[in-house]
Amino acid sequence: MRIVIGLGGNALLNKQQQGFFEEHIETLSRIAPQLVRVALENEVIITHGNGPQVGAIYLQQEHSADVAPPMPLHACVAMSQGLIGYMIQQAITQAALSMGIKVEVACLISRVLVERSDPAFQDPCKPIGPSYNRDEALALSKRKGWVVKEVKKGVWKRVVPSPQPREVLELNMVSDLLRKGRIVIAAGGGGVPISDERELRGVDAVVDKDLTSSLLAIGIGADILILLTNVKGVYLNYGTPSQVLLRRIKAKELEKYLARGYFPPGSMGPKVKAAVEFVSKTGKPSVIGHLKDLERIMRKETGTLILP
Repeated sequence: MRIVIGLGGNALLNKQQQGFFEEHIETLSRIAPQLVRVALENEVIITHGNGPQVGAIYLQQEHSADVAPPMPLHACVAMSQGLIGYMIQQAITQAALSMGIKVEVACLISRVLVERSDPAFQDPCKPIGPSYNRDEALALSKRKGWVVKEVKKGVWKRVVPSPQPREVLELNMVSDLLRKGRIVIAAGGGGVPISDERELRGVDAVVDKDLTSSLLAIGIGADILILLTNVKGVYLNYGTPSQVLLRRIKAKELEKYLARGYFPPGSMGPKVKAAVEFVSKTGKPSVIGHLKDLERIMRKETGTLILP
């Protein structure tokens, strides 16, 4: 079976962690054995988010601008792809060695085409980097010219444009690597956004990882799209006393809940949209579940299973 597994950027760090390299490795080391076991019997493509990480890298560029030339946001996305891909690669390889198994993991810097006319450039909404309180965020916005938004009650973040991905440029390379038996890490952070107007140029944005994962899964003929995050699945009325976990649901029904505003754009919304798109276009299932539950998700014991 050909499987695309999306690892959420926030799920790679828990709330108590600050973002150090060792903290990422610690988190990844807990899921890596599951990834190895799943890859022994399937073709596996791993995608990942980068919201906290690319924000930190971009911040580093700005803070060190007086001593080293700063890189633009699209270059920071590429940096985060290499960095997080390396972390995943290390964790999987080490887990395989501990299990007495040899695997080969390829980390592919991936680009996605976006349109400069996308309305997202006029309405930045993708949170990146650390969290701030209201006063801190507004002060940073005034001093640095950032766009900031309250992403949940009392939590403010810097936001950047997040255009719709149109095409994964490295699609054929992903397929070639799969045929050679590699575990492939691709489309990290939603892919490096590239404009196709006249010439290929990087554009300053962060594409949603889940939407690119769906696009990639459709393009390579995946049998299932699994989106892993830090909750058990898709909930109605999440965070309230009346919250309900959806275990099995048809794509059209889930799409109706999405249209009615049940899933916020800054959290579960993009995952639901991506899963529904994959299921609707392929007639194959998608699952949204917890990062630590991959093998149980494969056995359909947990997570939200979205069906055609």
